[in-house]
Amino acid sequence: MPHVMNHPRHFPLLHRRQWLQFGSAAMLLGGRLPAARPTDLKPTGFGKARSVLMIYASGGQSHIDMWDPKPDAPDHIRGIFRPISTSVPGTLFTEHMPGIARIADRITVIRSMSHEDLDHGSATYLALTGRYHQRLSSNPPPRPTDMPTLGAILQRVPFPQRFFYDSIHVNGPALVPFEPSPGQYGGLLGQAYDPLVIGDVTEGELAIPGLTSGTRLSDGRLSSRADLKRILDATRQDLLQSDAVQKNDKFYSQAMSLLSSRKVRDAFDLNKEPQRLRDAYGRHRSGQACLLARRLVEVGVPFVNVIWNHSNRGQDREPDVTDDYGWDTHNDIFYALKDQLLPRFDQTFPALIKDMDRRGLLEETLVICMGEFGRAPLVAKEPNFLGDKPGRKHWASAYSIVMAGAGVGRGQVVGASDRTGGDVITDRFGPWDVAATMFHALGIDPAGHYIDPLDRPYPISIGKPMTPIYA
Repeated sequence: MPHVMNHPRHFPLLHRRQWLQFGSAAMLLGGRLPAARPTDLKPTGFGKARSVLMIYASGGQSHIDMWDPKPDAPDHIRGIFRPISTSVPGTLFTEHMPGIARIADRITVIRSMSHEDLDHGSATYLALTGRYHQRLSSNPPPRPTDMPTLGAILQRVPFPQRFFYDSIHVNGPALVPFEPSPGQYGGLLGQAYDPLVIGDVTEGELAIPGLTSGTRLSDGRLSSRADLKRILDATRQDLLQSDAVQKNDKFYSQAMSLLSSRKVRDAFDLNKEPQRLRDAYGRHRSGQACLLARRLVEVGVPFVNVIWNHSNRGQDREPDVTDDYGWDTHNDIFYALKDQLLPRFDQTFPALIKDMDRRGLLEETLVICMGEFGRAPLVAKEPNFLGDKPGRKHWASAYSIVMAGAGVGRGQVVGASDRTGGDVITDRFGPWDVAATMFHALGIDPAGHYIDPLDRPYPISIGKPMTPIYA
């Protein structure tokens, strides 16, 4: 059974006086509450990141078969993969990760993640919002009352906008397994705070469907259309108070940026990259999505989330299509990892880290690679899933994630699981701490608050920055 932790599942209740104070501040600041200022002595890692690039490995990577091998455990726990040495003495990965083993001296592996949720939908919600869903271990649909995804919160707090979108999800949305998971949207902040979602970036000339290098109106035509819209809006001032109209106005402005700005459009044009670099990342959905993410970070997008695999278990429908494979490997785990999942992951992830390091982007970008949980310390066949060979069940009591850049130590292992990989024994962290670390790295105090459209205050995060990750 998962380890039960004493941690709040929801934001703390606020006393009446606090509500009045927050409400007054919200009226003065138009709905954005400043994060509480840290002391003059900035905490370790605070404000080191210009951007955050998250790679979300949907389905649950097997920590035992990847980041945290257990060579001394019995066969039915350790599996069939052999451990290999890495560029960091004493740190082992498994044999089908030689590319990542060579860049282990540029990353930090956190082997002590843990929480209580055991199903993909609600655990994805937890990973991408930093909060437990009200229906623990379930697969609920997205709802307008959901807590906002991390990028939506970023749009709500004071933060200098450097691009026409503060938050972009690439290769999304994350499907569980064929319907969108909760946790990816603006939730109670409204649709205007939804991240921009880019699907399959390998389709079409530009990564945004419907746009090509020739899709551009003249400056005069764009200006005249914008003037006409302003005239029409001015005649309907009553409508401008509507949330729907305000949301539409934001979408219209973003569309105008796409149509009018060559810089914005060029950011989505993967043909600007050398062919050899595109090959290095991998000519598949996940590889080209990571390359696009690097381009978006380069032009200043504060938060980019690459959904590594758009379905957590697409292999059930398309067992011969590698792009459709997810990390949910209940059965046939060793075949799925060896022949489908790890070859691409071991190509693209090192290519991204080396490319960003070479360009100097790693110094100012917090890179996070994580899933919603790990896999069980038991190899066994599950009768209710497709496949004729053993796999591993969901496991949230202990799993691993990776971080790099923005002051994060190089060549580190933080935290540890026990001899079977079943529980955490040092430096226990949860997804709420990942959320806090992200905001902390961007220079936003995670202990601050934001205001929803009804003037209700919410904590930016309920976790704490993961200070052991820093050099």
